[in-house]
Amino acid sequence: MLHLGYFGPFLMGALDSSFLILPFGNDLVVLLLVAHNRHAVVWYIIAAACGSTVGALMLALVARKLGEQGITRIAGKRRYDRLKRYVSQHAAAAIAISGLAPPPFPFTTVIAGAAALNYPLWRILLVNFCARIVRFTLLAFLGIKFGRQVVQVAGSPAFEWSMIAFIALCVIASAFSITKWLKKPR
Repeated sequence: MLHLGYFGPFLMGALDSSFLILPFGNDLVVLLLVAHNRHAVVWYIIAAACGSTVGALMLALVARKLGEQGITRIAGKRRYDRLKRYVSQHAAAAIAISGLAPPPFPFTTVIAGAAALNYPLWRILLVNFCARIVRFTLLAFLGIKFGRQVVQVAGSPAFEWSMIAFIALCVIASAFSITKWLKKPR
């Protein structure tokens, strides 16, 4: 993703905010890109936030089509009922928190729940974009401050092997997630 330049954070953001499971993927891409090229920090932040918003749009459109029953089936009744109570009163806050919070905060469930509950799509996207701008700006500051150390750690063989294992785990979890989203209700 790093060799893709500005398109790397956009693509990773779109994938990360959709049905796939890529915890900290976009965070690492932004952090490493900023560490390598501080002069493009604003563009990396905007690209990552735009990509995340595109991923949230894809997720919201599918969730709208599935409706409350489909989301309940995917998220589980208890989790969805809690989310429904909160989102019906504080949708913007829930979306903002999910955009700011790191994994394992249920970003996908919040976006899908808000969409299934017919929260206005433009608000979902706007709040998500603003929250992601804040999140990636904070990460960019960390990249500027600690970038050299992060690059050294990322270049180590132990990190590379752990990332290979982590990516394999994410592929398996993403396959499970996609299967769960595509599964027909009984």
